[in-house]
Amino acid sequence: MTEDEPTDEISEIEAQIEELAESAERSRRIILGSKVAISGGFVLLLVTLLGLLGSGETAALGSIALVLGGIVSLGSNVSTLRQTEAAISTAEARRARLIGNIDLRLVHDAPLKLM
Repeated sequence: MTEDEPTDEISEIEAQIEELAESAERSRRIILGSKVAISGGFVLLLVTLLGLLGSGETAALGSIALVLGGIVSLGSNVSTLRQTEAAISTAEARRARLIGNIDLRLVHDAPLKLM
């Protein structure tokens, strides 16, 4: 095993971690949108039930659909986020093991180079 192989693998792992971090951030944004949809659906349903909105049947059905869609989206993305965070933790642990296995030299042990 040459010294380039662990560093190449570390670079690949770091790229993978960056991709996973982007995916986690997308999931967080979708989770936020899902929570907004659920809240908006409940507010619309409440307004409809109180009769503050004219025709109530369509708004009530729409608000229920909004709440249910938000719940489904929230649940799906929360589980995706958990899986992504677990994959990030695994990749970071693997990267740390690889870095720990590299025979690193202290700077004062390095041979002097003339310019």
